[in-house]
Amino acid sequence: MMFELRMLGYRFLKAFMKPVVKLVPQPRPVVFVGPDAALRLCSMIGGFGFRRVLIVTDAVLVKLGVVAPLRRALVEQGIDVALFDSILPDPTHPVVKQGHAAALAHRSEAILAVGGGSSIDAAKVIAAMVTSGKPPEKLLGFFRLSKPMLPLFVVPTTAGTGSEVTVAAVLTDPVHHQKAAVVDPRIVPAAAALDPKVMQGMPPHITAATGMDALTHAVEAYLNVWPAAETAFHSVSAVRLIFANLPRAYVHGDDLEAREAMALASFYGGLAFTKAYVGYVHAFSHKIGGTYGVPHGQANAIALPYVLDFIKDAPYAEARLAELAVAIGAGIQEEPRAILAQRFVDRVRKLNLAIGIPEKIAPLRGSDIPAIARAAMVEANRDYPVPKRMKLVQAEALLRQMTVTS
Repeated sequence: MMFELRMLGYRFLKAFMKPVVKLVPQPRPVVFVGPDAALRLCSMIGGFGFRRVLIVTDAVLVKLGVVAPLRRALVEQGIDVALFDSILPDPTHPVVKQGHAAALAHRSEAILAVGGGSSIDAAKVIAAMVTSGKPPEKLLGFFRLSKPMLPLFVVPTTAGTGSEVTVAAVLTDPVHHQKAAVVDPRIVPAAAALDPKVMQGMPPHITAATGMDALTHAVEAYLNVWPAAETAFHSVSAVRLIFANLPRAYVHGDDLEAREAMALASFYGGLAFTKAYVGYVHAFSHKIGGTYGVPHGQANAIALPYVLDFIKDAPYAEARLAELAVAIGAGIQEEPRAILAQRFVDRVRKLNLAIGIPEKIAPLRGSDIPAIARAAMVEANRDYPVPKRMKLVQAEALLRQMTVTS
């Protein structure tokens, strides 16, 4: 009973969030798109007069040679470049503290993040720590920055998180296995390069997981009941681009056209969910990822069709899913909404199958389900304007559907 009252309280408080969300500005970075966009971004950094730049990335990208051309492009402009390449998936508090120390030791004037969402999120927090003087624990939550962060420029090497345009940065607490976000309009990067060349070497399984992460952002934003003026354009554009190009990028990693389309889809997905938020898929995947270390995009991909099956009969969700089905060519507008909605869910499952996404979450244990379900319900009821409310017993049942049975 106490848990249900708590959820009711969250829903009551959330009613007051909608007008606040509408008023919060959504800054957008300057965006360079196309082959060699990353080099054009480096030229812009030099043109702004920065002379000490810290590159935040991971050791794998350094080893693969992705970072070297960008570092060289900066050095050729007389910029003193330092490298912090200790970022791992799901950046932790200790890692960003190390990055903060590196930025201070180098006396960095700006940061260039090269990598996926983990590198970009870590760089956001590091840049905020430099100017605020606050540890990451003091930055978690909403609007904790009192001044702009250190200028941040980003080169995404994956197409999924949309972190290059979002107002959030997610950190993992390695002790309590929990994820939490720094949320503030001040942490949107100054500029981003959507360069398909730097994404060519992305392995197929990462292409698949990150692409489905972008799809989840777009779909959940479109289904939520707080759409912004541009949500429909950004969400539908992302969904169309992903269904048309993700299988190509998965099979042919050197397809620059497909890679560029996926980069744009990720960018649009980020714009969509920054204002319209996400939903139950993310609530589940955050807890699953924090508990078992399952990559965020893969957890989203697996959970997405199960959650869509749950909400598809809500009138608002049914209408929106039907519109998405028409948008990807899975039907025509004159067909019944229920049929179109189901067809879109079926297409999501078919897409997962085509790109090697498993149907179940292998490490998910039945004994963990009650705790994961409760944590997910807290997040969803507190934060997300979902089109259909889920009860705790329904959340547990949905999680059981995702377990591997012997």
